[in-house]
Amino acid sequence: MALIFITGSTEGLGRAAAQALIGQGHRVVLHARSAQRASALVDLSPRAAGVVVGDLGSATETRSVAAQVNALGRMDAVIHNAGIYAVKDRSATPEGHAAILAVNTLAPYMLTALVERPQRLIYLSSGMHRGGTGPLHDIDWTERRWDATRAYSESKLYVAALALAVARHWPEVLSHAVDPGWVPTRMGGRGAPDDLEEGHRTQTWLATCNDPAAMVSGGYWYHRERQAPATEASDPVFQDALMTRLAALTGMTLF
Repeated sequence: MALIFITGSTEGLGRAAAQALIGQGHRVVLHARSAQRASALVDLSPRAAGVVVGDLGSATETRSVAAQVNALGRMDAVIHNAGIYAVKDRSATPEGHAAILAVNTLAPYMLTALVERPQRLIYLSSGMHRGGTGPLHDIDWTERRWDATRAYSESKLYVAALALAVARHWPEVLSHAVDPGWVPTRMGGRGAPDDLEEGHRTQTWLATCNDPAAMVSGGYWYHRERQAPATEASDPVFQDALMTRLAALTGMTLF
């Protein structure tokens, strides 16, 4: 059975993925933003391989999360599930701007660099990534007028490009991006039209299966079907420019 780390596993898609994998007999390492949020895992933690705690909006705490994961052993797979669309009461502030970039893009980048390299990496993107074309020099929105929807779309373009860049640079690792659909989670809202059950199946399948289709790295997936991502996501020039920008922002080089 595989040892799998899932970020943002206290609720929504991350929790659903954790429940499914634990039910299949896999060893799952859970993640909560804080000790208070970890209390939501009381029903899952006795059957889990561990629980790590840290706010992925903080570079310091993201480093701590990576250290906690590494202390539990080399993962077979990591599912980068954690993400935010807006920050309650702070979305229009500089801190709110920074949180979306930090959680959705910088944290997956940092964890990819810091967590001992697994056999499989799965990054949650979004169909909204196709509307995320923007200037990489202003990835942190210091020059433009803030647009939360555009910022979210950009962050999901960046994480898709990260997944495909990893596939290109680390051929020994199976790396994929997943669009889980617009599902009725706290972030997606109750009226979201997609299927919550389908929303987590692709990432759990990619983390554990030996299906020939899933064993070809560099895929962008929606409901277990490989699709074409935005042109930028699969463009090596864009990927490398993004990696350079993320290295400058985090102080760590991935490739």
